[in-house]
Amino acid sequence: MKNTDKDTLNDALARNTLDDIPSPKSNAKEITGLVKNSGRVTGYQLSDGSTVSKQEGVNLAREGGIKGVGIAHRKDTEYLKSLPDGSESNNLTNLPSVSG
Repeated sequence: MKNTDKDTLNDALARNTLDDIPSPKSNAKEITGLVKNSGRVTGYQLSDGSTVSKQEGVNLAREGGIKGVGIAHRKDTEYLKSLPDGSESNNLTNLPSVSG
């Protein structure tokens, strides 16, 4: 298997872990930082400098207000995940932690 085929397969598998991939609006914001409490993500900092809770972020993404993310869940909690695009640098886990 060539690397490009492997990357395409990995992207497809990653997208399959998402419950929803909303279509972002033209003015959608990006996530620039993670708000954490005791090491757990509790919210997101957006490209306009505002911060939202994890649930507000999910709701905003669902409405098309955040680009580059999909919605996943663990047990009863929804959260945002980066859409695979071949770049590790913009993955949510690689973003800086910020205070909310």
